[in-house]
Amino acid sequence: MTLRRVLLLITIALLTAGAIVAQSALTPAAAAARLVPYSSCDEALTELKQAARRSLEESRRHTGSGPIGVVPPATLEDAAGSAEAQPDSGAASSAPRHSSTTVHEAGVDEPDLVKTDGRRIVSVTGGELRVTDPVTHRVTTARTRGPIGDSATVSLHGDRALVAAGSQRRSGRYRGTGSALTLFDLGPSGSTPQPRELGTLSTDGEYVDARQVGSQVRVVVRFQPGMRTVRAIESSTIADWLPRYRVERDGVTSSYTVGCDQLSHPASYSGTSMLTVLTIDLGSDGIGDGEPMTIVADGQTVYGTGESLYVANARQRPGPAWSPAPQTTTELFKFDVSRPGRPVYSAGGEVGGALLNQYSLSEHDGFLRVATTSYAQQSSQSAVHVLRTDGDRLETVGQVGGLGRGERIYAVRFVGPLGYVVTFKQTDPLYTLDLHDPSDPRVTGELKINGYSAYLHPAGDGRLLGVGQEASDRGRIQGSQLSLFDVSDPATPTRLAQHVLPRTRSEVEVDPHAFLYWPSTATVVMPVLSGFDRSAGAAALVVRLDGDRFAELGTIAHPGVDGDAATGLIRRSLVIGDTLWTLSDAGLMASDLRTAGRQAWVPFEPNYR
Repeated sequence: MTLRRVLLLITIALLTAGAIVAQSALTPAAAAARLVPYSSCDEALTELKQAARRSLEESRRHTGSGPIGVVPPATLEDAAGSAEAQPDSGAASSAPRHSSTTVHEAGVDEPDLVKTDGRRIVSVTGGELRVTDPVTHRVTTARTRGPIGDSATVSLHGDRALVAAGSQRRSGRYRGTGSALTLFDLGPSGSTPQPRELGTLSTDGEYVDARQVGSQVRVVVRFQPGMRTVRAIESSTIADWLPRYRVERDGVTSSYTVGCDQLSHPASYSGTSMLTVLTIDLGSDGIGDGEPMTIVADGQTVYGTGESLYVANARQRPGPAWSPAPQTTTELFKFDVSRPGRPVYSAGGEVGGALLNQYSLSEHDGFLRVATTSYAQQSSQSAVHVLRTDGDRLETVGQVGGLGRGERIYAVRFVGPLGYVVTFKQTDPLYTLDLHDPSDPRVTGELKINGYSAYLHPAGDGRLLGVGQEASDRGRIQGSQLSLFDVSDPATPTRLAQHVLPRTRSEVEVDPHAFLYWPSTATVVMPVLSGFDRSAGAAALVVRLDGDRFAELGTIAHPGVDGDAATGLIRRSLVIGDTLWTLSDAGLMASDLRTAGRQAWVPFEPNYR
């Protein structure tokens, strides 16, 4: 990701008060209907055209433009969460202790820019997959498919790496960004041979996100046919609506189209998107055909547990007669991924308001907790809804609202039967919630302080780490802050410590994959930026949690390539043994975990493609 894009994301996250259109009150919407298969391609085409026409008419009536669009879940993009450091299940047992990607749910991995099994560091930047030996510092590379730019991520299991990337596609009526999933064989752990490509699965759909349990990677893509005029809708054929994908292996390309008999749809839908879940087994010898499971729906936010995969879609619907503004609701689609192979759609539901990111969702003891922000009559408030799977429906069984009136959600974290919600406009209320009784969720405490946290990370012993911005009494942001909260007494949450870097920003606020907490040494590492142009200073802040205070160990900076500061922007950090590694487009730097002192620099060969 370029420095300009990182700065843009952070600026949006910090300066936008919340681009959420006027929404209905917090009363839960009706649960989504069960999925229904089409009886024939003729029926599918007829119903898809009808739904597309309705969507086009509604959007013109309420917005005067194209189809009713998707509201961004919030100004902070999908922020992945935090799992304690744990070994890769496919790694050699003798590998040194190492960190894992910061994820939402323990045991459910998330794709990112870098992975490690303790014996190698696998990264994807600048259009190349790189495998680095942390002992010899030898680097081998392989080109990845497509102009991957900001979107490339890697998943790792044993000797297999799956690179997910975006690529430009033009096919029939479809125009936009497709997806390429490429499987690589990295060779035995502890060696760095040239990665060998085992196959690529590409689609006309846009890559949304993925979750991995063991060797099974579930990849979510969305296909938008793009029928934006009545003429285009009326002249379309069924081929224009069905998702397509191609498998390339050993020089042979096979093309597939999702059949009409493989499509299912809710009783009511927009008709503008198809949502597909692909399954890639990293324990197999090849990429396979992805075993696609497709429904007529849309989605932007993905959350997963060991047995369930949820996809959420923020949708604008026509408002009531007395309100000219559309209402925003969040559709929820649940898939059963408890078994290998093709997932099974299991339930659907809907709540009022919009999500912030995947942390707005959490499954516990069979109940799904959902945090949303809604606007009604030019005033905002937030709520936490509790849903239960009842047959093929997600039914609301409890709700607590009235959080942060006039504000919006900036961070959410659920920890077992407890919940924590941060809202912000001028001050930062941190709400604590008791969710032991799903039918009666309650707010138990509130802490008001200046500034806000955009990411909350459990630190054990009733403590939370918060990363966000310090702010003045009037809500003007002043610089990155790291906070330590004591939430052991839910009725009286307190802030024990605060560390502020004036006039800086952190990528953690838009993507918590950039956050590292290493419990063994109570070390926190986070990238920070100062300034908003290409000469912006970039470094990684290294802080140790010492009891109830923060002790700064120092900062780590990377040299840019040929004087280009953007290439030295630190994106991620990880731990192997007693070494802290930091990653940028320019290379990897090894530092002492206990002092942050520099040990070695491993430069990447410049890629001027």
